[in-house]
Amino acid sequence: MEDNSILGVVLAGGKSKRFGEDKNHIKLGDKTLLEHVLSKINNKFKEILIVSGHNLELKKFENITVIPDCLEDFGPLAGVLSSMKWIKENKKQYRWVATFPSDTPFFEISIIEEYKKKTYINESLLYFVKSNNKRHNIFGLWSIELLKILENDLINNNFRKVEEWANKIGVKTIDIKITKFDPFFNINTKEDFEEAKKLLNVDQND
Repeated sequence: MEDNSILGVVLAGGKSKRFGEDKNHIKLGDKTLLEHVLSKINNKFKEILIVSGHNLELKKFENITVIPDCLEDFGPLAGVLSSMKWIKENKKQYRWVATFPSDTPFFEISIIEEYKKKTYINESLLYFVKSNNKRHNIFGLWSIELLKILENDLINNNFRKVEEWANKIGVKTIDIKITKFDPFFNINTKEDFEEAKKLLNVDQND
């Protein structure tokens, strides 16, 4: 499925403080964490944007562009804003941004189909995925109509936390049923990485 109204965006600009090194290049099985994410979404979008201040070692993909954050050290919200500004500056026609964290290798790609459905109904300007009663604030579908509000709140109103800003704006959730482990598990620490190795075996053997 390619949807020309949605830009796929991977947020890969975190500092990985708890992990101790840049997570994007850590290998889980035969792929880096970033490659796991890209391999899942690469054929689902016409174009993919990676927002990162790191030097990323990537194979050349015609449909993948890497850009830095437009605001340094402002967190994931700045990554979302950067993608929206990129759309405007490059005169792209995308009306939505679908965000994916670069440290969550097991997520369900079925959420992309759910994102597509949401673009056809005028129900909300912002959606987050929810699984096991936990809201995942980086797995989001953001209308670019939010650009000016987001930019103002980042620069003038000191918003930094995705959750707080989303609650202020109003956000709806896309609920995903879990049949085994939570596929939206993200890797923050070396302990999480060891757990991910076990989960990879479970995932591959199913």
